[in-house]
This record gives sequence, C-alpha cells and structure tokens, in this order.
Amino acid sequence: MDETYCETPGRIAPAPPTGTAEGPPYAECVLCREPTEHPESTKGATLCPVCTWQEAGRTACSG
Repeated sequence: MDETYCETPGRIAPAPPTGTAEGPPYAECVLCREPTEHPESTKGATLCPVCTWQEAGRTACSG
C-alpha cells in the first residue's frame, strides 16, 4: 500500500498575477479615468476592470 497517498500536501503558495504591470505608473481608463491594470506604455484604449466588464455587457446585448 502507498503510504504517501493519504498525506495532506503542505501549504501551496498562490501564483503571482500575470499580465499586470510591476508597479506604477498605470494607464488611465479612457472612460472613467480610474487606474487600470496596464502600464502607461500600453498602446490602444485601456479600460479598467469595471469598464471592461460593462463594455462586454453592452457589446453582447447590442446584437
């Protein structure tokens, strides 16, 4: 019988977030001017998470 099968694993550290800037300065959201998760060097229209979610809802319902 394998004795290691029933052992509980040690604490697992969460993975660091990916796709976000390492630190300020963050780009402004083009709709509400709140800081986004993107660095200022990001090209194109940057949206904060809230505006991204709202924009996705508007686009999905505009059929």
